Amino acid sequence: MKVTFKIFRFNPAVDSSPRWSVYEVEVDKSATILDALLKIKENIDPTLTLRYSCRQAVCGSCGMVINGKERLACFTRVLELNSNMITIEPLKNFPVIKDLVTDFTELFVKEKTIKPYIIRRDLEEMMKPVGMYLQKEEETLSYLQFAECIECGLCVSACPTVSIDRLFLTPMVLNKAYRFSIDPRDEGFEERLSIIDSEHGCWRCHFALACSNVCPKGIDPGKSIQYLKNMITSHSLLELFLGRTKKKKKTELLERPHISSEPEI
Repeated sequence: MKVTFKIFRFNPAVDSSPRWSVYEVEVDKSATILDALLKIKENIDPTLTLRYSCRQAVCGSCGMVINGKERLACFTRVLELNSNMITIEPLKNFPVIKDLVTDFTELFVKEKTIKPYIIRRDLEEMMKPVGMYLQKEEETLSYLQFAECIECGLCVSACPTVSIDRLFLTPMVLNKAYRFSIDPRDEGFEERLSIIDSEHGCWRCHFALACSNVCPKGIDPGKSIQYLKNMITSHSLLELFLGRTKKKKKTELLERPHISSEPEI
């Protein structure tokens, strides 16, 4: 079956404005959008630029806007779109590097501000661990859904708040803040508080749920942001009326001896 692809083209280094290129490609029922794009690049137009890696919806590299909706090119079959004309654009709310490739630098800078890792009050323990912390199944399940993020940027592209507030932390970053803050092993919520509870933090989310609608992993960042708001509110009320903050239940440390010498070969 032949399908027509209308693809956004733009090279900021040489082009004064974007343009569209149209290609006709023969596809079979198993072909993904990524397959079609690579066919165009390899057989029709080698100047077409795109980003991809795993081809299994794991790396998050091939996010783009396909027929008006944010999707992973490797996870979207051509014939599932039920259209003879497929329009492909780069993700919104990101600077375009070239054609379908966007720049995530600003997003990753924002991500660093919320310290996306387990924080322990005991620095010696955190930097030189002597074991691992045990978790019950229900403790793991409390954050597991939100830990599946592959940082594809689809939620950022779909978010209406990002489009009007370039300083907004984004659904991806706020989801990451909740994922670590709710982790029973983490003690860094207060260190993240000044960033997430700010003018451009979680309160800028209007709960449009556009982010959750496009997440390829079913993470539901809209929900995690609401949970994050609840965490902040509970923390503030406890501090205001009781002069204290909520303490997490201490997790059990299972000590394991570390190998101090190189293994013999």
